[in-house]
Amino acid sequence: MPETNRKEYKRELNTDVDIEKEVIAFLNYYEGGMIYIGIDNTGNVVGVSDADGDSLKIKDRIKNNISPSAMGLFDVVVEEREGKEIIKVTIASGSEKPYFKKKYGMTEKGCFIRIGTAAEPMPQMMIDKLFSTRTRNSIGKIRSHRQDLTFEQLRIYYEEKRKPLSHQFKKSLELLTEDGLLNYAAYLLADENGVSIKVAKYSGTNRVDLIENNEYGYCSLIKATKSVLDKIELENRTASQITSKERIDKRLWNPVAIREAVINSIVHNDFTREVPPKFELFADRIEITSAGTLPEGLNEDDFFDGVSIPRNRELMRVYRDLELVEQLGSGVPRILESYGRECFRFMGNFVRMTFPISEEIIPKVTEQVTEQVTEQVTEQVSSILNVADQTGRSGAELMALVGIKHRPTFLYNYLQPALDRGLMEMTIPDKPKSSKQRYILTALGKRMIDEMNKD
Repeated sequence: MPETNRKEYKRELNTDVDIEKEVIAFLNYYEGGMIYIGIDNTGNVVGVSDADGDSLKIKDRIKNNISPSAMGLFDVVVEEREGKEIIKVTIASGSEKPYFKKKYGMTEKGCFIRIGTAAEPMPQMMIDKLFSTRTRNSIGKIRSHRQDLTFEQLRIYYEEKRKPLSHQFKKSLELLTEDGLLNYAAYLLADENGVSIKVAKYSGTNRVDLIENNEYGYCSLIKATKSVLDKIELENRTASQITSKERIDKRLWNPVAIREAVINSIVHNDFTREVPPKFELFADRIEITSAGTLPEGLNEDDFFDGVSIPRNRELMRVYRDLELVEQLGSGVPRILESYGRECFRFMGNFVRMTFPISEEIIPKVTEQVTEQVTEQVTEQVSSILNVADQTGRSGAELMALVGIKHRPTFLYNYLQPALDRGLMEMTIPDKPKSSKQRYILTALGKRMIDEMNKD
């Protein structure tokens, strides 16, 4: 396949290859693009001899030689073609154009743009115009109103992936403003913040009868994301349809598509509006609503083709580090594999995704709900539910009632799982460590206990 406006081939990574120039051209191009190392100009696969070593060199050169920072805007992966290893560099269109070589600054010698199949110097007039319209209210540039933030949860998540954070992690993850203060990205990833993501559940097909209203937040956005994923996984039950020939088991929603939709809605949410994404479960569908419109320069066709302009590249970087996000631009195509374009609705300041439950299994869902949810509750969670009530008990009271003396065991095996599943909730959710904090049984928790006691 020949080179195109979005594909660049390089036979090898040597001193003659100006990788920064090619990357900058794609960062400044409205569609981004891909660079393949190990493929010659005619499209023949020749492979590379040291794929891992060359990959590290490419990452270092992009990180150290390009400004503004491109972290979170590119992927470097090793692929195999025709039995040979090649390197694929995926570059998203950046929101802080113009990008340039640090050593030359915003000049025609430092700025490039993709024109056809070539990276061409950018005219000074274009450089000035792009700079005048550059995004200035991104979460990386907004100062956090709190500077006493801690990041123990984030440290734990990185350690779980064997990527321990150094003492310089705030700088390396770009959680600081230009004047060295914690930014809004840091606020979102901190152990405590004021951001809460709501997951509401209704008994019918409208918003009249609210039966659950769970909040996941006031903590690291990573933890909140995992809690939302767990809750929706819990709701994404398997329904069985008995036919004359066989029994067919089917999930309410495609799990891959739903996971991508949840993460996309959070990572690409416009947090500068201080409006978190919202998740609503109905009897016949799930709706996911996030704040913000399509990024400037991206139309709906580009969006559906998988063209990526990350709104929050600092978050994208962290989510990719923690393997919550895979490759740039892969989310929407994965959703479209199971649901058509009609599941997306662009509404001025919001984007809504709607995923219907398959009509043939809707009648089967209700009768299976309690049985399947109950099966997923551990003995420890069951024991804390049995001593909780709807007026509220302190953590110490609950520990004594379940007979546990080791506080970490109680928190991680009993209390937190019950909170994450929406079976219990805090009376003061915005101050998790308050001395006046109490924990109450939710309506879902009460129904769960009633069902378990029937047995």
